[in-house]
Amino acid sequence: MRKPHVLLMPYPAQGHVIPLMELALNLAKHGFKVTFVNTEFIHERVINALPGTDNVQEVVQMVSLPDGLESSDNRSEIRKLSESILDVIPGELNALIERINGSKSEKISCLIADATMG
Repeated sequence: MRKPHVLLMPYPAQGHVIPLMELALNLAKHGFKVTFVNTEFIHERVINALPGTDNVQEVVQMVSLPDGLESSDNRSEIRKLSESILDVIPGELNALIERINGSKSEKISCLIADATMG
């Protein structure tokens, strides 16, 4: 029997990422396949913050999507970040879901997104 596959996507800010990561780890502990989606900018920060002995990436598939901003853009400008995310993320997320569901891996059973992600 295939595992249920949950995709989680937080709003790209520390206060949003950490609680959903904790949920992702708990779901994985209970037998779910888990894909955790971040923007490229936050993904890099999360990966760099993981201790070398942490096995998060062994139990949770970490994926990143572009947020539509340039690397030099200030992501502290919440309005600009939110507008860019709303313009870019839906298409990128849809393409990711289609890629996952079109592959031999477990199809996505459930999507959990931060309320601020739309």
